[in-house]
Amino acid sequence: MQGLSLKRFLLGKPLSNVSLSHERIPKWKALSTLASDALSSVAYATDSMLVVLAAFSTAAVIWSIPIALAITALLIIITASYRQTIEAYPLGGGAYRVAKDNLGLRAGLVAGASLLIDYVLTVSVSVAAGVENIASAFPVLHEYRILLSIIVIVILMVMNLRGIRESATIFAFPTYFFIFSIFALLVVGFYKALSGQAAVAMPLLHETYPAVPMILFLRAFASGCSALTGVEAISDGVPVFREPAHKNAKITLVWMAVILGLMFIGITSLAHVFHLIPQPGQTLISLLGRVVFENSPAYYALQAATALILFLAANTSYADFPRLASFLAKDRFLPRQFTSVGDRLVFSNGIVGLSVAAIFLLVIFKAETSHLLPLYAVGVFLSFTLSQAGMVVLHYRTRQRRWIYSLCMNGLGAIATAVVLLDIAWTKFMGGAWMIVVMIPVMIFVFKKIYDHYTEVGKELSHLDRSRPAVFQKIRHTVIVPISGIHQGVYEALQYALTISDDVRACYVDLDSEATSRMEAQWNVWAPGIPFTVLKSPYRSLIEPLLAYIDDVEESRNDDVVTVVIPEFVTVRWWHQLLHNHTAIFIRAALTFRRRKVVTSVRYHLKGFD
Repeated sequence: MQGLSLKRFLLGKPLSNVSLSHERIPKWKALSTLASDALSSVAYATDSMLVVLAAFSTAAVIWSIPIALAITALLIIITASYRQTIEAYPLGGGAYRVAKDNLGLRAGLVAGASLLIDYVLTVSVSVAAGVENIASAFPVLHEYRILLSIIVIVILMVMNLRGIRESATIFAFPTYFFIFSIFALLVVGFYKALSGQAAVAMPLLHETYPAVPMILFLRAFASGCSALTGVEAISDGVPVFREPAHKNAKITLVWMAVILGLMFIGITSLAHVFHLIPQPGQTLISLLGRVVFENSPAYYALQAATALILFLAANTSYADFPRLASFLAKDRFLPRQFTSVGDRLVFSNGIVGLSVAAIFLLVIFKAETSHLLPLYAVGVFLSFTLSQAGMVVLHYRTRQRRWIYSLCMNGLGAIATAVVLLDIAWTKFMGGAWMIVVMIPVMIFVFKKIYDHYTEVGKELSHLDRSRPAVFQKIRHTVIVPISGIHQGVYEALQYALTISDDVRACYVDLDSEATSRMEAQWNVWAPGIPFTVLKSPYRSLIEPLLAYIDDVEESRNDDVVTVVIPEFVTVRWWHQLLHNHTAIFIRAALTFRRRKVVTSVRYHLKGFD
């Protein structure tokens, strides 16, 4: 009961199935829930691009504006393409369902694996980046970034386990606070630049640009494309919108694209005007805040807003990862536990699984954003490309109204994202992208093994003939009751055993010869009618002699099954259980994979005292 009370305190009361329609959210909440990943990427996308350019030369930094404009054009193409996806797939599912339905199972699994990896990386990167922004303002926290990251993920997990509507309400304020803070930074920053209140290093546009290697341009473009991660989340999460869901999702997608594009271009332009480059221990947002707001409370508010949105960017994954995992599980490519809806009408197992995977990555990569980012965009653009290519096939096959326009739009999106995918895979391969290239085939192999397992289980379980009434026969079995002493729990276990079989045997493992002698004498007085066998254990093992005895009984009796009845007692307080051995657990585990063995626990609940 104590555990249940804690669960209710953390997660709230369970919701009935009829409450599902009330858990859907309006557009303004969906923007904070599903677009926080995309919006938060402006906090590190320009940084990544400038670091690449500055590593070549200071003069090369002026290419940041043309590159940012190219990325914004790509954002427009992808947004227009995903509006078509939302229209065609109003139940969500995103790249996995689109690719699976139109390009085949293999393409669907590639898209599904890519998205699952992307969602885990989104949580890891966003939380790590949020902690880095806090450490930029308070350097003393830098050495605790792994611990702080884990704490943030646990908080996000609990909030999402409380339900979609409640988490959306909680997370709406930080998202809009961040949007307001960034636009305030841009407005004040450009005002200072244009009014001459701050020294302006260079204009936005230049007549000439320095020659740079093409590989540098491509690498900077690939790094800046991290601004587009999370754009697909709204198309994946259409079912969380209020009706009409697909129309509200399309509107919210446009809102997100406009806000994201303005913030990304604005931050890149402002950094260009003030000639700022990220420094070790200082993010670009932090540097811009110090230049524009100096050391005023507005600077710390900006850092707080940035950290919060980066933490909440992970919430996009918490909305989409469990849903995608449920689709894969329904198709038998993931454990079916991922299809289970919890007390609060969310896919609880998916939420917990995502949290564990993200924490694992943060620990492995020491919560360093620079180490995680090279892994990030490969899966994103691979799923983009497969999704858009699948939509091209869908439009050509169905040829519904305005299909030529839709086909051209999705075709342009497929080509653009494929080019970016090749760019990212090439330029970031040795930086860590190779891990994703390897991981995707591994995950597909695991998917197929899981599918094969469920297929074989289904075939074997379906052999039962259900075309006529079943004939049930009484089985022959011996009941073995392993005991550690004589007490009330043993008495109730023997009582139960005698009701299910005429052949009941008690056994006792000899770990102490004196105790065994006393036990035999007491048994002959207390239960002389039940056979009692002492099992020798020269190596002081409890399990091995018992397993050997069970095998001997099965061989000598030639029973249909052997039943093992285990006496257990349950303490009043949960923590009292920590003070006792749990031999029953090990016995059950040891017999799990042995054929024709039935294990039953008979529990005696102690009245006890506190």
